[in-house]
Amino acid sequence: MSETEAEAETENGEASETAYDWDVMEVADTVSLSYATQFSAEQYEGGYYLITVAGETRYLVVPEGMQEPENLPEDITVIGQGSDHIYLVATSAMDLFRALDGIGNIRLCGTNADGWYIEEAKEAIESGEMLYAGKYSAPDYELLISEGCDLAIESTMIYHSPDIQEQIEELGIPVFVEHSSYENHPLGRLEWIKVYGILLGKEEEANSYFEEQVNSLSDVLEDESTGKTVAFFYITTNGAANVHKYGGYISKMIELSGGVYAFEDLTGDEDSAVSTMNMQMEDFYLAAKDADVLIYNSSIDNELTTMDELLDKSELLVDFKAVQEGNVWCTGKSVFQETTGFTALMLDIHAILSDEDVPDEELNYLYRLE
Repeated sequence: MSETEAEAETENGEASETAYDWDVMEVADTVSLSYATQFSAEQYEGGYYLITVAGETRYLVVPEGMQEPENLPEDITVIGQGSDHIYLVATSAMDLFRALDGIGNIRLCGTNADGWYIEEAKEAIESGEMLYAGKYSAPDYELLISEGCDLAIESTMIYHSPDIQEQIEELGIPVFVEHSSYENHPLGRLEWIKVYGILLGKEEEANSYFEEQVNSLSDVLEDESTGKTVAFFYITTNGAANVHKYGGYISKMIELSGGVYAFEDLTGDEDSAVSTMNMQMEDFYLAAKDADVLIYNSSIDNELTTMDELLDKSELLVDFKAVQEGNVWCTGKSVFQETTGFTALMLDIHAILSDEDVPDEELNYLYRLE
């Protein structure tokens, strides 16, 4: 500690009256990132963490028992480490909290019980351990106050309602806006577990979990491409095919798993979180008719159980190569709420590309349509 800084903690463990001086605080370490591009994190002396999201929004995580540093710039939002009355609106973060045994830190959420496929979250709401406090655009301010909310974690949807964010902040509740949906690499989305590890004071657990997940894919990532073409889609109520644009995390996931994405010509804006688009069925037919594998995305649509249910959505599908060869697969409903399941989904895709006869019981998120 420099001469201009006072001890930040007394002998009995209570916070001292003086704190670190931001103007002279030094970076002790930088959080190592392998895939994520939408955040960075630095650890400062005293155990403080500075998290920068999307290259511009800054959050200082203050360790328990420590004070906010003096001379902290006004643009930095202060968050207390170990917050245990969190209002979680960003659904993609719930599974990362679960992986860190941190669901107990979430007292309030923006999705009701019937909207969750993560059992721990659903059970917490049903038991009253977690309370529904309204969606991002209509939070229950009185409940946030009465429950002592100490942190709101929002998705970028909050940018559509800036007045809501301002009102939450006026209540003295810091708002953290996560940008994992802008990550184009599936493991980049998973690497956001390091952010929540910092917020919960479980940095080592987060790093270990991430490394374990990456290591589970070592054989898949080392394998050469199978050369098989994969179309990932669902049929909308208007009869269009909804597909992911090339360059996003779905196309990257397919390529890393040994496949070739069927819609390589559908590129999108790298700075946009809107990763999907609708195609007229005639255009979808031309692009995916000869695909070796079809994967139907039931996380948005209802789960399918038979090939006939798929063909009922469009008569054009009967001519598809994958339909005729019985190589059509469907995702489970929970797949995209379970961020930690991306590695398991990649293992599934690799399995169906490597062995067309792989049984459903050996897969985690995919099952074959009969």
